[in-house]
Amino acid sequence: MDEMALASWDDRFWAWLIDVLLMSILWHRFLVSQEMDVISLQGIALLALLLFIYWTALEGYRGQSLGKMFLNIVIKGSHGEDIRFRDAAVEALGKAFLLPLDCLLGWLYFREKRQRLFSRLSDTIVVNQME
Repeated sequence: MDEMALASWDDRFWAWLIDVLLMSILWHRFLVSQEMDVISLQGIALLALLLFIYWTALEGYRGQSLGKMFLNIVIKGSHGEDIRFRDAAVEALGKAFLLPLDCLLGWLYFREKRQRLFSRLSDTIVVNQME
């Protein structure tokens, strides 16, 4: 698909931030209701797992999380095809558990397609949604 325009790093950051804030609200409410410590290894691991499930489910189903919907961007396969749940899971793994390393290696080695390392491993790109 020649008409695909890669999404900017700025749009991707804001979509990520919206997702993290939304999931953090749910995560915080759950931890407080369970009388668990918010700032603990267990609490942070739970947030990462929640984000992984959230991104895998929404992006695997429609290529977009709520943040991506708001910013009008979508994850596609490298040739413009819809992604599968397996692709979404690989993509989400880097975002949820290894984001600093994922982004750093992406910026260093895959800048031309604006891919993070785990985007490259899942053969996906983030593009502006066509209307």
